[in-house]
Amino acid sequence: MEALVCRKLGDPTTSSPSDENSPVVLSKNHPIPPLNSPTSVRVQIKATSLNYANYLQILGKYQEKPPLPFIPGSDYSGIVVAVGSKVSKFRVGDRVCSFAGDGSFAQFIVDDESRLFRVPDGCDLVAAGALPVAFGTSHVALVHRANLAPGQVLLILGAAGGVGLAAVQIGKVCGAVVIAVARGAKKVEYLKSLGVDHVVDLNHQNVIENVKAFLKERKLKGVDVLYDPVGGKLTKDSMKLLNWSANILVIGFASGEIPVIPTNIALVKNWTVHGLYWGSYGIHRPQVLEESMNQLLSWLSTGLIRVHISHIYSPLEANLAFHAIKNREAVGKVVLVFEDKAVKSKL
Repeated sequence: MEALVCRKLGDPTTSSPSDENSPVVLSKNHPIPPLNSPTSVRVQIKATSLNYANYLQILGKYQEKPPLPFIPGSDYSGIVVAVGSKVSKFRVGDRVCSFAGDGSFAQFIVDDESRLFRVPDGCDLVAAGALPVAFGTSHVALVHRANLAPGQVLLILGAAGGVGLAAVQIGKVCGAVVIAVARGAKKVEYLKSLGVDHVVDLNHQNVIENVKAFLKERKLKGVDVLYDPVGGKLTKDSMKLLNWSANILVIGFASGEIPVIPTNIALVKNWTVHGLYWGSYGIHRPQVLEESMNQLLSWLSTGLIRVHISHIYSPLEANLAFHAIKNREAVGKVVLVFEDKAVKSKL
Protein backbone atom coordinates (compact mmCIF):
# COMPACT_ATOMS: atom_id res chain seq x y z
CA MET A 1 0.00 0.00 0.00
CA GLU A 2 0.96 3.65 -0.21
CA ALA A 3 1.91 5.23 3.10
CA LEU A 4 3.57 8.41 4.26
CA VAL A 5 6.40 7.30 6.55
CA CYS A 6 8.26 9.59 8.93
CA ARG A 7 11.83 8.28 8.86
CA LYS A 8 13.48 11.19 10.65
CA LEU A 9 12.34 14.21 12.60
CA GLY A 10 12.24 17.51 10.77
CA ASP A 11 10.06 20.01 8.96
CA PRO A 12 7.83 18.18 6.41
CA THR A 13 7.20 21.41 4.49
CA THR A 14 10.76 21.65 3.20
CA SER A 15 10.64 18.92 0.54
CA SER A 16 8.27 16.64 -1.36
CA PRO A 17 7.53 13.14 -0.04
CA SER A 18 9.06 11.87 -3.30
CA ASP A 19 12.45 13.09 -2.01
CA GLU A 20 14.22 10.31 -0.12
CA ASN A 21 15.83 12.92 2.13
CA SER A 22 12.49 14.34 3.23
CA PRO A 23 11.43 13.76 6.87
CA VAL A 24 8.22 12.21 5.51
CA VAL A 25 8.60 9.90 2.51
CA LEU A 26 5.86 8.36 0.36
CA SER A 27 6.39 4.60 0.37
CA LYS A 28 4.50 2.80 -2.40
CA ASN A 29 5.21 -0.72 -1.17
CA HIS A 30 4.51 -0.49 2.54
CA PRO A 31 3.06 -3.67 4.10
CA ILE A 32 -0.72 -3.70 4.52
CA PRO A 33 -1.45 -4.03 8.26
CA PRO A 34 -2.85 -7.46 9.21
CA LEU A 35 -5.95 -8.10 11.30
CA ASN A 36 -4.34 -8.57 14.71
CA SER A 37 -7.30 -9.79 16.75
CA PRO A 38 -10.73 -11.40 16.24
CA THR A 39 -12.37 -7.98 16.70
CA SER A 40 -10.06 -6.11 14.34
CA VAL A 41 -11.34 -4.25 11.30
CA ARG A 42 -9.30 -3.16 8.27
CA VAL A 43 -10.38 0.12 6.71
CA GLN A 44 -9.40 1.40 3.29
CA ILE A 45 -8.85 5.07 3.98
CA LYS A 46 -10.65 7.62 1.84
CA ALA A 47 -9.60 10.78 3.66
CA THR A 48 -7.39 11.72 6.58
CA SER A 49 -7.08 15.20 8.02
CA LEU A 50 -4.00 17.09 9.09
CA ASN A 51 -3.95 18.51 12.58
CA TYR A 52 -1.36 20.85 14.05
CA ALA A 53 -0.45 18.04 16.43
CA ASN A 54 0.60 15.88 13.45
CA TYR A 55 2.97 18.63 12.33
CA LEU A 56 4.44 18.97 15.83
CA GLN A 57 4.89 15.19 16.07
CA ILE A 58 6.96 15.08 12.88
CA LEU A 59 9.04 17.97 14.20
CA GLY A 60 9.58 15.98 17.42
CA LYS A 61 7.86 18.66 19.52
CA TYR A 62 4.67 16.84 20.49
CA GLN A 63 4.08 15.22 23.88
CA GLU A 64 3.71 11.77 22.29
CA LYS A 65 6.83 10.65 20.42
CA PRO A 66 6.43 7.32 18.59
CA PRO A 67 9.65 5.51 17.70
CA LEU A 68 11.00 6.03 14.21
CA PRO A 69 10.00 5.11 11.59
CA PHE A 70 6.25 5.64 11.95
CA ILE A 71 3.23 6.55 9.87
CA PRO A 72 1.78 9.85 11.12
CA GLY A 73 -1.90 10.70 11.12
CA SER A 74 -4.88 10.60 13.45
CA ASP A 75 -8.46 11.03 12.24
CA TYR A 76 -9.71 9.35 9.09
CA SER A 77 -12.67 7.95 7.20
CA GLY A 78 -13.04 5.06 4.79
CA ILE A 79 -14.64 1.77 3.83
CA VAL A 80 -14.44 -1.49 5.77
CA VAL A 81 -12.62 -4.07 3.61
CA ALA A 82 -11.96 -6.90 6.09
CA VAL A 83 -13.22 -7.95 9.53
CA GLY A 84 -12.05 -10.34 12.23
CA SER A 85 -13.93 -13.52 13.10
CA LYS A 86 -15.73 -11.97 16.09
CA VAL A 87 -16.60 -8.55 14.66
CA SER A 88 -20.33 -7.93 15.15
CA LYS A 89 -20.82 -4.19 14.61
CA PHE A 90 -19.49 -3.83 11.06
CA ARG A 91 -19.31 -5.68 7.78
CA VAL A 92 -17.38 -5.22 4.55
CA GLY A 93 -18.62 -2.16 2.69
CA ASP A 94 -19.63 -0.10 5.73
CA ARG A 95 -18.61 3.55 5.84
CA VAL A 96 -16.75 4.44 9.02
CA CYS A 97 -14.60 7.09 10.64
CA SER A 98 -12.30 7.09 13.63
CA PHE A 99 -9.03 8.40 15.08
CA ALA A 100 -5.73 6.83 16.03
CA GLY A 101 -2.54 7.78 17.81
CA ASP A 102 -0.79 7.46 14.46
CA GLY A 103 -1.04 5.52 11.20
CA SER A 104 -3.80 7.21 9.19
CA PHE A 105 -1.55 8.69 6.49
CA ALA A 106 -1.84 5.42 4.57
CA GLN A 107 -4.20 3.55 2.26
CA PHE A 108 -5.18 1.03 4.95
CA ILE A 109 -5.42 1.04 8.73
CA VAL A 110 -6.49 -1.61 11.24
CA ASP A 111 -8.36 -0.84 14.44
CA ASP A 112 -10.64 -2.56 16.91
CA GLU A 113 -14.34 -2.41 16.11
CA SER A 114 -14.98 -0.66 19.43
CA ARG A 115 -13.07 2.39 18.19
CA LEU A 116 -14.91 2.79 14.89
CA PHE A 117 -17.99 4.92 14.23
CA ARG A 118 -20.50 4.38 11.47
CA VAL A 119 -20.84 7.35 9.12
CA PRO A 120 -24.57 8.05 8.65
CA ASP A 121 -26.11 7.95 5.20
CA GLY A 122 -26.03 11.37 3.60
CA CYS A 123 -22.81 12.42 5.31
CA ASP A 124 -19.89 13.21 3.02
CA LEU A 125 -17.15 10.65 3.65
CA VAL A 126 -14.31 13.15 3.15
CA ALA A 127 -15.91 15.53 5.67
CA ALA A 128 -16.28 12.67 8.16
CA GLY A 129 -12.52 12.08 7.91
CA ALA A 130 -11.92 15.58 9.23
CA LEU A 131 -14.48 15.44 12.03
CA PRO A 132 -13.13 13.38 14.98
CA VAL A 133 -10.16 15.33 16.36
CA ALA A 134 -11.24 18.92 15.72
CA PHE A 135 -14.93 18.56 16.54
CA GLY A 136 -14.30 15.92 19.21
CA THR A 137 -11.86 18.21 21.01
CA SER A 138 -14.25 21.16 20.93
CA HIS A 139 -17.31 19.12 21.91
CA VAL A 140 -15.67 17.48 24.93
CA ALA A 141 -14.17 20.81 26.00
CA LEU A 142 -17.31 22.90 25.72
CA VAL A 143 -20.02 20.38 26.60
CA HIS A 144 -18.36 17.95 29.02
CA ARG A 145 -15.79 20.21 30.70
CA ALA A 146 -17.13 23.78 30.62
CA ASN A 147 -20.83 22.79 30.63
CA LEU A 148 -21.53 25.61 28.19
CA ALA A 149 -25.09 26.85 28.71
CA PRO A 150 -27.49 28.96 26.61
CA GLY A 151 -26.86 32.69 26.97
CA GLN A 152 -23.28 32.33 28.23
CA VAL A 153 -20.57 34.32 26.47
CA LEU A 154 -18.00 32.16 24.69
CA LEU A 155 -14.73 33.72 23.48
CA ILE A 156 -12.86 31.59 20.92
CA LEU A 157 -9.24 32.34 20.02
CA GLY A 158 -7.88 31.02 16.72
CA ALA A 159 -11.49 30.73 15.61
CA ALA A 160 -10.79 30.08 11.91
CA GLY A 161 -8.65 26.97 12.49
CA GLY A 162 -9.91 23.41 12.63
CA VAL A 163 -10.75 23.26 16.34
CA GLY A 164 -11.78 26.92 16.31
CA LEU A 165 -14.43 26.54 13.61
CA ALA A 166 -15.68 23.44 15.40
CA ALA A 167 -15.96 25.41 18.66
CA VAL A 168 -17.83 28.20 16.87
CA GLN A 169 -20.47 25.83 15.54
CA ILE A 170 -20.83 23.85 18.77
CA GLY A 171 -21.12 27.11 20.68
CA LYS A 172 -24.01 28.18 18.44
CA VAL A 173 -25.73 24.80 18.81
CA CYS A 174 -25.47 25.21 22.60
CA GLY A 175 -27.08 28.65 22.41
CA ALA A 176 -24.06 30.66 23.55
CA VAL A 177 -23.16 34.22 22.57
CA VAL A 178 -20.12 33.50 20.39
CA ILE A 179 -17.22 35.93 20.01
CA ALA A 180 -14.64 34.77 17.46
CA VAL A 181 -11.04 36.01 17.21
CA ALA A 182 -9.12 35.47 13.96
CA ARG A 183 -6.69 37.19 11.64
CA GLY A 184 -7.45 38.40 8.11
CA ALA A 185 -10.48 39.45 6.06
CA LYS A 186 -11.07 36.03 4.47
CA LYS A 187 -11.30 34.30 7.84
CA VAL A 188 -13.44 37.06 9.34
CA GLU A 189 -15.96 36.89 6.48
CA TYR A 190 -16.30 33.12 6.78
CA LEU A 191 -16.85 33.36 10.52
CA LYS A 192 -19.57 35.95 9.96
CA SER A 193 -21.26 33.55 7.52
CA LEU A 194 -21.55 31.03 10.36
CA GLY A 195 -23.66 33.46 12.36
CA VAL A 196 -21.19 34.33 15.12
CA ASP A 197 -22.32 37.22 17.28
CA HIS A 198 -19.09 39.17 16.99
CA VAL A 199 -15.74 38.81 15.20
CA VAL A 200 -12.42 40.46 16.07
CA ASP A 201 -9.82 40.80 13.28
CA LEU A 202 -6.42 40.85 14.97
CA ASN A 203 -4.88 42.47 11.90
CA HIS A 204 -6.74 45.69 12.64
CA GLN A 205 -8.40 45.48 16.04
CA ASN A 206 -7.35 45.24 19.68
CA VAL A 207 -9.05 42.26 21.28
CA ILE A 208 -9.57 43.86 24.72
CA GLU A 209 -10.99 47.17 23.49
CA ASN A 210 -13.08 45.58 20.77
CA VAL A 211 -14.66 42.87 22.91
CA LYS A 212 -15.32 45.27 25.78
CA ALA A 213 -17.19 47.56 23.39
CA PHE A 214 -19.30 44.66 22.12
CA LEU A 215 -20.09 43.47 25.64
CA LYS A 216 -21.11 46.98 26.67
CA GLU A 217 -23.33 47.35 23.61
CA ARG A 218 -25.05 44.03 24.35
CA LYS A 219 -25.22 44.79 28.10
CA LEU A 220 -23.17 41.71 28.95
CA LYS A 221 -20.89 41.56 31.98
CA GLY A 222 -18.02 39.59 30.45
CA VAL A 223 -16.81 36.28 29.05
CA ASP A 224 -17.97 33.07 30.73
CA VAL A 225 -15.88 30.56 28.74
CA LEU A 226 -12.50 31.14 27.10
CA TYR A 227 -11.60 28.57 24.42
CA ASP A 228 -7.86 28.84 23.79
CA PRO A 229 -5.90 26.83 21.21
CA VAL A 230 -3.44 29.71 20.70
CA GLY A 231 -1.63 30.64 23.93
CA GLY A 232 0.91 33.43 24.26
CA LYS A 233 0.06 37.11 24.68
CA LEU A 234 -3.46 36.61 23.32
CA THR A 235 -4.30 34.40 26.30
CA LYS A 236 -2.97 36.99 28.74
CA ASP A 237 -5.02 39.74 27.10
CA SER A 238 -8.19 37.62 26.96
CA MET A 239 -8.11 36.91 30.69
CA LYS A 240 -8.86 40.60 31.28
CA LEU A 241 -12.30 39.97 29.77
CA LEU A 242 -13.34 37.05 31.97
CA ASN A 243 -16.27 37.05 34.37
CA TRP A 244 -16.20 35.85 37.95
CA SER A 245 -16.38 32.01 37.91
CA ALA A 246 -15.33 31.79 34.25
CA ASN A 247 -14.03 28.59 32.67
CA ILE A 248 -10.68 28.63 30.81
CA LEU A 249 -10.18 25.81 28.31
CA VAL A 250 -6.52 25.20 27.48
CA ILE A 251 -6.57 23.47 24.08
CA GLY A 252 -3.11 24.10 22.65
CA PHE A 253 -0.34 26.57 21.89
CA ALA A 254 -0.41 27.39 18.17
CA SER A 255 1.47 30.62 18.91
CA GLY A 256 4.41 28.57 20.15
CA GLU A 257 4.31 30.30 23.53
CA ILE A 258 2.89 28.68 26.66
CA PRO A 259 1.10 31.34 28.72
CA VAL A 260 1.29 31.76 32.48
CA ILE A 261 -2.13 31.88 34.13
CA PRO A 262 -1.97 34.01 37.32
CA THR A 263 -3.30 31.69 40.01
CA ASN A 264 -3.79 34.56 42.46
CA ILE A 265 -6.34 36.13 40.09
CA ALA A 266 -7.85 32.70 39.42
CA LEU A 267 -8.37 32.38 43.19
CA VAL A 268 -9.98 35.80 43.63
CA LYS A 269 -12.23 35.41 40.58
CA ASN A 270 -13.04 31.73 41.13
CA TRP A 271 -11.85 30.75 37.66
CA THR A 272 -11.67 27.11 36.67
CA VAL A 273 -8.80 26.13 34.37
CA HIS A 274 -9.33 22.98 32.28
CA GLY A 275 -6.44 21.29 30.54
CA LEU A 276 -7.94 19.42 27.59
CA TYR A 277 -5.87 16.66 26.01
CA TRP A 278 -8.61 15.01 24.01
CA GLY A 279 -6.63 11.91 23.01
CA SER A 280 -6.25 10.78 26.62
CA TYR A 281 -10.01 10.34 26.94
CA GLY A 282 -9.63 7.15 24.91
CA ILE A 283 -7.71 5.72 27.87
CA HIS A 284 -9.44 7.31 30.86
CA ARG A 285 -13.01 8.08 29.68
CA PRO A 286 -13.75 6.11 26.48
CA GLN A 287 -17.50 6.32 27.10
CA VAL A 288 -17.32 10.11 26.92
CA LEU A 289 -15.58 9.91 23.54
CA GLU A 290 -18.16 7.47 22.21
CA GLU A 291 -21.09 9.61 23.34
CA SER A 292 -19.43 12.73 21.96
CA MET A 293 -18.70 11.21 18.54
CA ASN A 294 -22.20 9.80 18.18
CA GLN A 295 -23.67 13.21 19.01
CA LEU A 296 -21.41 14.95 16.48
CA LEU A 297 -22.20 12.48 13.69
CA SER A 298 -25.89 12.97 14.38
CA TRP A 299 -25.47 16.76 14.16
CA LEU A 300 -23.47 16.36 10.94
CA SER A 301 -26.14 14.17 9.34
CA THR A 302 -28.89 16.67 10.20
CA GLY A 303 -26.93 19.74 9.11
CA LEU A 304 -26.53 21.32 12.56
CA ILE A 305 -22.76 21.38 11.96
CA ARG A 306 -20.62 21.19 8.84
CA VAL A 307 -16.95 20.42 8.31
CA HIS A 308 -15.38 23.15 6.21
CA ILE A 309 -12.51 21.73 4.18
CA SER A 310 -10.18 24.43 2.98
CA HIS A 311 -7.55 22.39 1.11
CA ILE A 312 -7.48 18.88 -0.39
CA TYR A 313 -4.20 17.26 -1.42
CA SER A 314 -2.88 13.90 -2.53
CA PRO A 315 -0.32 12.07 -0.33
CA LEU A 316 2.42 13.08 -2.78
CA GLU A 317 1.62 16.70 -1.98
CA ALA A 318 1.81 16.28 1.79
CA ASN A 319 4.50 18.96 2.04
CA LEU A 320 2.03 21.49 0.57
CA ALA A 321 -0.64 20.32 3.01
CA PHE A 322 1.69 20.83 5.97
CA HIS A 323 2.70 24.20 4.55
CA ALA A 324 -0.95 25.29 4.73
CA ILE A 325 -1.05 24.17 8.37
CA LYS A 326 2.28 25.76 9.32
CA ASN A 327 1.45 29.13 7.78
CA ARG A 328 -2.17 29.20 8.96
CA GLU A 329 -3.49 29.45 5.41
CA ALA A 330 -6.43 27.15 6.04
CA VAL A 331 -9.92 28.21 6.99
CA GLY A 332 -11.07 24.99 8.62
CA LYS A 333 -9.48 21.67 7.72
CA VAL A 334 -6.72 20.40 5.42
CA VAL A 335 -7.11 16.80 4.23
CA LEU A 336 -5.26 14.16 2.27
CA VAL A 337 -7.37 12.02 -0.03
CA PHE A 338 -6.18 8.59 -1.15
CA GLU A 339 -7.31 8.02 -4.74
CA ASP A 340 -5.86 6.53 -7.91
CA LYS A 341 -5.47 10.01 -9.35
CA ALA A 342 -3.75 12.81 -7.47
CA VAL A 343 -6.05 15.51 -6.17
CA LYS A 344 -5.07 19.08 -5.50
CA SER A 345 -7.59 21.81 -5.02
CA LYS A 346 -8.75 24.65 -2.86
CA LEU A 347 -12.46 24.64 -2.10
